[in-house]
Amino acid sequence: METGYPPNRGATLNRGKTLSRPERYQPAVPLLTAKESSSWDPWVVFSRVVTFWAPGSLLSSLGGLHDKGSQQAWREKIALCFIAIVMGGIVAFLTVGFSSVLCPPSAANNPTKFLRYNSTDASGKLGILGWQFDISQSKTAPNVDFYALSAQLTGQDITNRFARDYSKNPACQGKDIQQFAAVTMQLCQNKTICNAGPLSDQTFQAYNIKNTTKLVGYDWKQLASDPLKNYLVIDGNVLNLDPYIAATPVLPNDKVDVVIRTVLGTDHKEGGKDATRLFFGRPELKASVNCLLQKYFAGNIDKATIGCFTSQLFLYVSLTVILSIVMVRFFMACVFNWFISPRLALPPKKSSKAVVSPQVVVGGSGGGARAAPWAHRNESGAVVKTISMDDVGNDLFTVLLVTCYSEGEEGLRCTCESMAATDYPDDRKLLFLVCDGIITGHGNDKSTPDIAVDLLELVPEFKDPQPQSYVAVAAGSKQHNMAKVYAGYYPYKDGRKIPVVCVVKCGGPAEQGKPKPGNRGKRDSQLILMNFFSRVTYNDRMTALDYDLFRKIHHLMGVTPDFFEICLMVDADTKVYPDSLRLLIN
Repeated sequence: METGYPPNRGATLNRGKTLSRPERYQPAVPLLTAKESSSWDPWVVFSRVVTFWAPGSLLSSLGGLHDKGSQQAWREKIALCFIAIVMGGIVAFLTVGFSSVLCPPSAANNPTKFLRYNSTDASGKLGILGWQFDISQSKTAPNVDFYALSAQLTGQDITNRFARDYSKNPACQGKDIQQFAAVTMQLCQNKTICNAGPLSDQTFQAYNIKNTTKLVGYDWKQLASDPLKNYLVIDGNVLNLDPYIAATPVLPNDKVDVVIRTVLGTDHKEGGKDATRLFFGRPELKASVNCLLQKYFAGNIDKATIGCFTSQLFLYVSLTVILSIVMVRFFMACVFNWFISPRLALPPKKSSKAVVSPQVVVGGSGGGARAAPWAHRNESGAVVKTISMDDVGNDLFTVLLVTCYSEGEEGLRCTCESMAATDYPDDRKLLFLVCDGIITGHGNDKSTPDIAVDLLELVPEFKDPQPQSYVAVAAGSKQHNMAKVYAGYYPYKDGRKIPVVCVVKCGGPAEQGKPKPGNRGKRDSQLILMNFFSRVTYNDRMTALDYDLFRKIHHLMGVTPDFFEICLMVDADTKVYPDSLRLLIN
């Protein structure tokens, strides 16, 4: 069945070099040296790995993708989505989860979590089991004066004044750690020291001392002071080894004792009595850490841990980078707006170089509506005038594409009025309307194509156009579409008239009577114009619609379409500034 339009493929015959149009020559692509795509391309392999769950048979049966090219295109789209999701997950983790992983709440340096040892904030407080207890309203004890201890050093550890029994503690029952004196030692061998009673909630209630739920915080410099000379740090936890050092002699064969005395015997002016590496470097010593923490715990280092420091550093670096990018972009935008953009919008200088220009007839419709531009070239007495690119100057021939769907008269007129009001010669701009099907919008009494055509003063020769075939962006039977081309002028103020071509996609005979005949989408509307200019520029075979457009554009503008150099587009219902066209073209 003859459809009257060419197949949907590129040109099968290349143009040869001619004397009149040497610039149109296209060299043939060498077939023998063409680069072949490899099936083992990394991107292809990655897309197949990501979509391993979708075999070709499934895509063919459920997705309707029968050829390998379509299936590979689908796989690559899914691969791109996968990459976007992974990158989004990474950003979300760095934004939300990174700090939580490196600096959990238990390790975070929260000012509300600590009360610093020997500070004004710890006034009236004493440390027990690493927690600050409020003794400001405590009762007088017979054997211990809480007020005197607090006045001596606020926040100091008094855990050793309470009686404790760790012999049945599970953390201290391991057979491999029973050899260490620090594990097996009973802290209250001297009853005169543990004279405040048993370490229990009942004792605290009896003395009316209350837990503030804040840990005792220590500074590294404080650990170098004389009152804390027997304090050391394991993994950020501060241990009070005063009772152990006082009750235990040097034990050369006790590995824990050797490590404790080595760390405590080292002179650190800035503190630094950290035994973490020594304890965690050997399995038998690491096994004793939990028992030592439960027996000698006196608080925490209230400085940021390595993880917290790293997360904060990352946060500040990220913030600095982001703010730097924002500020640089803002600065560049200001420089561009104030200094560069005015220079870009200046009229270009006229080139002194010779330009190869198309040989185009000028003179509007002087050959009849159905005559080709060159129809009278050889007639005796015919005046044929040609122009060159130098004659065009800086006012380039421009197409203003407007895609329409279901807009009303107010929206279409607003767009046409704003384009007609642009500061640009009327004979160098062509308003190109494309109506995407016979559609009547909500609240309209006429279809959008009828509204668009009613806005124009049609050229009498083209007043009743016939539908012309073209190849649409669609599949199956919808690939064949038909459209009418209306040619006329849009009347504006002071007698001005702007040339207008209105393409109405009306559909083929089989679509008449169906909803939305001719509708193929905005992309198809754009490609009607771009495919037309592509075929005009490269002398490819044209559709019936292309021939109709060629003849009517030449009639309106006085030049053949290959003289157009600029194509700008807006949607209907869009208003443009009067100087926009001039600025963009400059």
